Amino acid sequence: MLSKDKIQKVLEILEKEYGGTGTALNFKTPFQLLVATMMAAQSTDKQVNKITEHLFKEYPDAQAFARLAPEELEEKIKKVGLFRSKARNIVATARKILSDYGGEVPRTRQELMKLPGVGRKTANVVISVAFDQDAIAVDTHVFRVANRIGLANAKTPRETEEQLMANIPREKWSAAHHWLIWHGRKVCKAQNPRCDVCPLTPYCEYYHNTVASHQPEVLEEKEK
Repeated sequence: MLSKDKIQKVLEILEKEYGGTGTALNFKTPFQLLVATMMAAQSTDKQVNKITEHLFKEYPDAQAFARLAPEELEEKIKKVGLFRSKARNIVATARKILSDYGGEVPRTRQELMKLPGVGRKTANVVISVAFDQDAIAVDTHVFRVANRIGLANAKTPRETEEQLMANIPREKWSAAHHWLIWHGRKVCKAQNPRCDVCPLTPYCEYYHNTVASHQPEVLEEKEK
């Protein structure tokens, strides 16, 4: 794991590159964000946005979703992965929000995680983006990028989240979550990371342990 000084440098670079970015999911209400985030697991935000563009016009709130049969929703979201289980969970979540929370999305991680199909990552997205609470949601991008760079050294998303919370100032948790996602999408890709254009290479453990260890002259050039 990187030293505190290097972590600070990494955060400064990420903020310079991605400051002001937010979620790529389109939504107008906390409930719509919750549904979109549930749909986004094992799918792309782009694909989810294509579906919700029409879905949210027809079914804008929990009341509308609660009236659906899961089989009806399956047909409308079948282009996302795991659409059958997602449809069941979304409908059940809408009904539970109506019955237990007066139609309002709960504002705490603990209450959100009581909803069908809502795990810690989804709950963290909602409390952070919809309710402006400090949280770090660890999706596949955050997990990969944080552990590659050295902001964390963990084997699970939960361990990664805990280490990131310890290594990143609390007031930057929510923003850093987005910075890491966008860096993962644009540069630090799962396959063939673009180390040649990455501004983090002077500090990145992955770069030092792979590319630079075989090409020391590349690292020397980067550090000039």
